Amino acid sequence: MPVRVLVVDDSSFFRKRLTEILNGDNHIEVVGAAINGKEAIELVKKLKPDVVTMDIEMPVMDGITAVRKIMQSDPLPILMFSSLTTDGAKATLDALEAGATDFLPKRMEDISQDRESAKRQLCARVRLIGARGLQKGPLLAAKPQFAAPAPKPAPGLRRGKFRLVAIGTSTGGPVALQQVLTGLPASFPLPILLVQHMPASFTPAFAERLNKLSAIRIKEACDGDRLENGCAYLAPGGMQLLLEERHGGAVIRIVESRPGQTYKPSVDVTFGSASKLFGADVLAIVLTGMGADGREGARMLKHGGASVWAQDKGSSVIYGMPAAVVEAGLADKVLALNAIGPSLMEVV
Repeated sequence: MPVRVLVVDDSSFFRKRLTEILNGDNHIEVVGAAINGKEAIELVKKLKPDVVTMDIEMPVMDGITAVRKIMQSDPLPILMFSSLTTDGAKATLDALEAGATDFLPKRMEDISQDRESAKRQLCARVRLIGARGLQKGPLLAAKPQFAAPAPKPAPGLRRGKFRLVAIGTSTGGPVALQQVLTGLPASFPLPILLVQHMPASFTPAFAERLNKLSAIRIKEACDGDRLENGCAYLAPGGMQLLLEERHGGAVIRIVESRPGQTYKPSVDVTFGSASKLFGADVLAIVLTGMGADGREGARMLKHGGASVWAQDKGSSVIYGMPAAVVEAGLADKVLALNAIGPSLMEVV
């Protein structure tokens, strides 16, 4: 059964181009197209697609407003198309907070320099989020529920002298990170490393947004930053975040990605570096995301005696990265998203 897609964009050229690419995949069927957000809402009710691809800037009704209304009335996976600019980053983050599942650059060459590879990645993303929606599970369980009472921490958690928290995530991560980090007090006693698969133009805006919403300090990591308690450091898009010891303290190194590295930044790279410097004193957490980035880093951490948590399937937008850790037998605890913040406070 193919994934049924509604394409929403005010550009007739882009609608046609995207429709041709998606219909070229045997597992995808474009069932309709809309030229603005208002028409999209009407066609979602009429056609009941499995996935909507949504532009942000459109006449009559913009994509962010349309996402919010669709998620209130007929929730389903929505893939945003965004320009890789500062304004595009802010708008995309607004769309994710409104309930969109994921985003991709609007220019195919920004997905991959190889056009055929870009097409394959686009279709794979649509198939994956479509399959997640078809599971009939809580698609947006990762959406913050700030009015809900905080759950009790999970039982049986290791309490110890942790010196670092490291969190890795991808699809669904912006909203998941927001929920975890906004629940931490300004007095949180450890530094936190954040690795979110995200373009270079997005990470400054994302760090700024998290910092405004959170009691702890959150910044985009810079080369030479010294780790401080109560501060979270977001790995810059397109780069790799490493740690080294300098003058008796831990310092962040931001380095270029090597040729062939799929993820920029990579959870595996940062987890592995944290393992070398902090050994057993790391608490690593793998949140929602596509693929298996974080599994090999978690393996290194476990070999060094560190603790690893994974988000559970029910609260993950995409149960890929956490599943890879769990299925490899590397997770000490599997927790619902809304239990991670309280459990963090319990163990530190």
